[in-house]
Amino acid sequence: MKPSAEDRALARRLAGRFIVFDGPDGSGKSTQVDRFLALVRESGVPLCPVRDPGGTDVGERIREILLDRAHTGMGIRCETLLYMASRAELVDQEILPALREGKMVVSDRFLSSTLAYQGAAGGVPPSEIAAAARVATQGLRPDLVLIFDIDEEAAARRLSPLLDRMEAKGRSFHRRVREGFLDQARQNPGQYVVLSASGSPDEVWAQLCAELRRRVDSLPAQRTWRSSKG
Repeated sequence: MKPSAEDRALARRLAGRFIVFDGPDGSGKSTQVDRFLALVRESGVPLCPVRDPGGTDVGERIREILLDRAHTGMGIRCETLLYMASRAELVDQEILPALREGKMVVSDRFLSSTLAYQGAAGGVPPSEIAAAARVATQGLRPDLVLIFDIDEEAAARRLSPLLDRMEAKGRSFHRRVREGFLDQARQNPGQYVVLSASGSPDEVWAQLCAELRRRVDSLPAQRTWRSSKG
């Protein structure tokens, strides 16, 4: 479907922002990421799409380790630090350079996922995650975190039977993941938007665009990104 003039205008108003799409496995998040990226490109807005973990040569190697079901015995702190290592490369090599160039950065997952999966569901204390994140992200925070919310039963029906290591952790784990995302949104209502992902892709998309229009004028002033090398 060709984007409307109103949708293209919305994309242009979000130029230069750092936006994260996140939520439980099976929420349909990736479908909405792809549709949003198509809108941004159609609107002529400079763009840097990334995924976390991954997005760099080192990050993609780490992603393979993290999602490989051969590593089911991996300790939760090892898992947490691998995500942070991938994120450190992503921030340093892709996200910060793009923001300095005035590009919109759209990330498929970010620190919000670590707080939900390794924190709320895995048991790593938030203080430990925050300490590692300060190193990995250089203090970078998204302008907006979009959480696609769905209950674990509905999410499980959407997942491929060929589950990766994280998807295969069971419904009780994913119930805690969902609560972890919702807790973050409750604690940070100015930064987070919760979207119901239980409807059709078109219904979720309409909700997404409506929420972005509602929030775009209340976003904090855009920051000036300085190079650490300068």
